[in-house]
Amino acid sequence: MNDISFINQTDKKIEEMKVLEELINFAVSYEKLDNVIFNIVFIDDNQMHKLNKQYRGVDKTTDVLSFAFEDNEDLKEEVRMLGEIYISLDKAYEQAVSYGHSNLRELSFLMIHGFLHLLGYDHMEDQEEKEMFDRQEVILNEFGIKR
Repeated sequence: MNDISFINQTDKKIEEMKVLEELINFAVSYEKLDNVIFNIVFIDDNQMHKLNKQYRGVDKTTDVLSFAFEDNEDLKEEVRMLGEIYISLDKAYEQAVSYGHSNLRELSFLMIHGFLHLLGYDHMEDQEEKEMFDRQEVILNEFGIKR
C-alpha cells in the first residue's frame, strides 16, 4: 500500500488535484513500486525562494524541488519513505502561460519530474538528462497528458 500525501500550503484551490492524484498513482505503478511513502507539497514563490536559497544556495525561486530521503540504491525495502516534492504553484501557472499549455500539463510535468528525482534520476549530464526527460514523457503520454 502506498501513502502519497498532497499538501497545499497556498491559498489557491488546485482544480487539477484529482487528475494529479490519479497520475502519481499511475506513475508509481508504472515504476513497479509498492509500499512507498512521499509527500507532494504545493507552495508559493516566496516559500520556494527560501527553500532554494537554503538548500541549493540559489537566491531565486524555481518551479520544483525534490528532497530524496534515501539514496535509492535498493528499491526493494518493505516500506520506503522516498522524500518530498515541492512545487511552486505561482511558477507552475506562470510557466503554463509562457509555454502555451494548460496548468494541468505543467503541474503534471513538474510532479513527474520531481518524482523521478526521488527515484534517483538526474539531469546533470547530457545522457542522464535524456534518460530522465524521455522517462517523463513516456509516463505522461501513457497516462494521456499530451503536449
